[in-house]
Amino acid sequence: MSIKILDHEKSKRVKVIKIEEKDLDKLIFPFKKHSIQSLEYKPFSRFTIAKALDDCFENKLSISLKKILSDRNSGTVIVEPLIKNDKFDKDFLVKLSTCLAYLVGNPNFDSMTGKYYARFTVKHSDASDSYLRKAYSNLDLHTDGTYVKEKTDWIIMTKMEEKNVSGGESVILHLDDWEYLEELGNDPVGQEDFIWGSPKSKNVDYKVNHPVFSKDNNGKTIISYIDQFPEPKNMKQGLFLQKLSDALEQSKSKISFPLPVGSTIFSNNYFWLHGRRAFKEHSGLSRELLRIRGTFFN
Repeated sequence: MSIKILDHEKSKRVKVIKIEEKDLDKLIFPFKKHSIQSLEYKPFSRFTIAKALDDCFENKLSISLKKILSDRNSGTVIVEPLIKNDKFDKDFLVKLSTCLAYLVGNPNFDSMTGKYYARFTVKHSDASDSYLRKAYSNLDLHTDGTYVKEKTDWIIMTKMEEKNVSGGESVILHLDDWEYLEELGNDPVGQEDFIWGSPKSKNVDYKVNHPVFSKDNNGKTIISYIDQFPEPKNMKQGLFLQKLSDALEQSKSKISFPLPVGSTIFSNNYFWLHGRRAFKEHSGLSRELLRIRGTFFN
């Protein structure tokens, strides 16, 4: 089975892979052999179902995903299963997302849930301690893993379900398209160590130190940033973060689009930032997302 890789309508940097229902049907049997509990308790079973998915595409899907994610000129792929019936429920989407992750690397432990993945719901009312679940505020552009010791090479975000939703479009930005990269990416303050903490809901009992901007092995600028978690040590760090936040949100290079239910955004976490627009208010609003963060295989 050949893989068709398309350009997204909003940007040639973003690739799209659509999985036909006839190919998804081939996964029903191997997926049924492994329950969600089995995947959580026995890590080797995650590799088993990932291989089943790769086999559907003659072992070419893993190669294509790694190539896209590692390519500085691209780095993001949207995987869209063409789901048309009830055979493919939310458990199926957890397993499919697991497959995608284990075709390129090892997920990190997610301290928020105590698993290799996290599922969370954005609703009309919220009493949480971060912007993640604040439906009627923008979730500003950021990268993941800023407050943990583990590397975060990539991130998966799968839309599991949504009800009564208007707005809430995905927003992403490629670092090389950002108008202020040269100015702020080379600012000495951005290359200083910042202290990064996290709210109680993240279940991380330590803080880390790292700069906002650094260089990869090819000398290209990479970013590790989220607006809520840095703890500036002085005036110059505080003012730099304000300038950075404004420059990201004002960028005309941001890409915004709705993500279909069941689809996955799979992005390189070093040169893509992601966020979400605010929802329009509705008392019955609900959107469930799945997140997996991890590192590439060596």
